[in-house]
Amino acid sequence: MARNRPPKKLDADGLWNYSLRVLGERAYSMYELRKKLLTKAEQASDVAGVMTKLQEYGFADDKKFSEAFAASRLANQGFGQFRVLHELRARRIAPSVADKAVAATFAETDEHTLAEQFLVRKYRGKDLRSFFQEEKNFASAYRRLRTAGFSSSASLSVLKRYSKVAEDLGEIDEPES
Repeated sequence: MARNRPPKKLDADGLWNYSLRVLGERAYSMYELRKKLLTKAEQASDVAGVMTKLQEYGFADDKKFSEAFAASRLANQGFGQFRVLHELRARRIAPSVADKAVAATFAETDEHTLAEQFLVRKYRGKDLRSFFQEEKNFASAYRRLRTAGFSSSASLSVLKRYSKVAEDLGEIDEPES
């Protein structure tokens, strides 16, 4: 019969080693890392010291994290900038840091081209011209593009290339953020 033992709590040295191990697995925002360390700490006051030390060594830096995160999302998933910005804010990155990282990452990127590549990749193997003639497929693709972080205008512009349904819609104004 197995006993449920409470997880072992770590002192400052243990937290340091633990933080290096988890940072070796993947990158974390400062908020995520602090939260993770607090669950393992014997004393919450030890976390502040470990976080300071991590910052001094350059292992915990929200600016570097945001830049790498945005570049990864663009290169690997082909997401639009609104989606990447939303994900960074969900990781509690300061809005100014997140905005700068996303702006720098997407500066040389054409949103329409990126949206079209995303659409073609997600509907690979389908004849898009005939597939998007059905209103439900068109609407589904529009939602998918918007969820992936593309603006309404870019989404409609790309869909207009494949469907007459979009021509009936005209232009949609972007809401103020």
